[in-house]
Amino acid sequence: MVREQALTLEEQAREALKRGDLSAAAVAARSLVMADKDQPTGYFLMGVAAAEAGQIAKAVPLIEAAVDRGPEAEHLAQLAKLLILLRRDGDAADAARRAMALAPGDARTFDTIGCVFTRLGDHEGSVEPFRSAVAAEPDNIDYLYNLAAASSFTGRVEEANRHYEAILAVDPGNARAHYALAIAARQTLQSNHISRLKVALAEAQGQDDGLRIRYALAKELEDIGDPEAFTHLSAANDEHKLSLGYDFNQDAAIFDAIETLFTERNHTLLPGTGNPDKAPIFVVGMPRTGTTLVDRILSSHRDVGSAGELQAMPLAVKRLAATSSRTVIDRETVEASGKIDPARIGETYLAQARHHRHEGTTRFTDKLPANFLYIGHIARALPNARIVCLRRNPMDSVWSNYKNLFASQSAYYAYSYDLLDTARYYTRFDRLMNMWDKLFPGLVLQLSYEQLVADQEGQTRRLLEYCSLDWDETCLTFHENRAAVATPSAAQVRRPINADAIGRWRSHETALQPARTFFEEEGIAVE
Repeated sequence: MVREQALTLEEQAREALKRGDLSAAAVAARSLVMADKDQPTGYFLMGVAAAEAGQIAKAVPLIEAAVDRGPEAEHLAQLAKLLILLRRDGDAADAARRAMALAPGDARTFDTIGCVFTRLGDHEGSVEPFRSAVAAEPDNIDYLYNLAAASSFTGRVEEANRHYEAILAVDPGNARAHYALAIAARQTLQSNHISRLKVALAEAQGQDDGLRIRYALAKELEDIGDPEAFTHLSAANDEHKLSLGYDFNQDAAIFDAIETLFTERNHTLLPGTGNPDKAPIFVVGMPRTGTTLVDRILSSHRDVGSAGELQAMPLAVKRLAATSSRTVIDRETVEASGKIDPARIGETYLAQARHHRHEGTTRFTDKLPANFLYIGHIARALPNARIVCLRRNPMDSVWSNYKNLFASQSAYYAYSYDLLDTARYYTRFDRLMNMWDKLFPGLVLQLSYEQLVADQEGQTRRLLEYCSLDWDETCLTFHENRAAVATPSAAQVRRPINADAIGRWRSHETALQPARTFFEEEGIAVE
């Protein structure tokens, strides 16, 4: 009788979850627990209902209670998903691996495990669960998209493209698939998707779809040298900036706070304390300026593994600053961060980064470009770390940022949807890097993208020497590195070094003139 009742209550809870009736789901799940407190399903469904209501901190112990009563793949996978949201990366990885080992019986659980591995930067590990999800539900295009993306990140480009085309065969307006195919390779006059993209744009449903398709179309038009690319970029960026409600003063306030903290009170912020670990190599700079290239060069070295774009430093500072704001970095957090013991920042950072490091290497790269904002903290917290900052021609930097669709809701890149905002941001970046050089002479290796392209071996030797790494010939053949790449530069870094991206701004010189004029007024050379 109890078993029959339990099944009925479980069905009630799951049906309520499907229709979004969280109150009814919680009531049925609670009744399930009362019927048999040793049975895990009730705790699990209570946890899922809490998570759907946004109560993650309440949901985790409930699902942990379910796992404690007999681990099931579905329960462990959902626990891993929630732990990722709480930035408990190590615990999330453990739960996801345990879930996979239990041989899940449903597509959703496989897909959830794959998504957790993706969030952890283990793109190779995500391929198997995504394949299993698609095998279980081949008509689910969301699962197919996730497999396609994982295939692309791991260098299985032809397989990825087949999956994207399969998605478009059943959903011709799928904006994510259109955009992924556009950035997968450089298009040519003979081989491109421009006509199809124009049809998709005309039929786009919703702002987000239109945004992605415009970016895809602009990218392919630029590839073939068609100036119409700028028209589509401008339209997409204008609309997206308006939807974000972005004002450059938001970023200016952050730069102002950093400069104030590290110049007016720098007698308390000089390096000399902190964690002595020598493992981290930070690769920073404006986005789309060669950071992925340098990360690829360094991680081709036998002693270095790439940890990807970690949020570990911003999160360490935010947690320890203990500010109430919902953003990771803002004026309040910067001001509070000066009071944090540098050793605690270093220890907190390393603990978070540890879960993303590769076994068998003594050093690791963290290539979050925005870490240039944290160089003062890195200098104090990890005085033996190395910091490499990419510098690129300001006009190419502006153009490469303006034309790239970053994570559409990321606060880090909100400036990039306006030409002059991007120029302003570059100017503040340049000013901040000059300040770091004055405060910490010789701490940061400022590496020219153009010089690296012109003198690959010479600049690579300089880079390795700065990082206290022995010469390794494989750093010159970085394009043969089989590790996953999950940035917009994935296609470029799988080719030998080349000068294709240098001076690309000149194709749109007239349209970019406002940025050039701004730089000239600010005294920043563009040649």
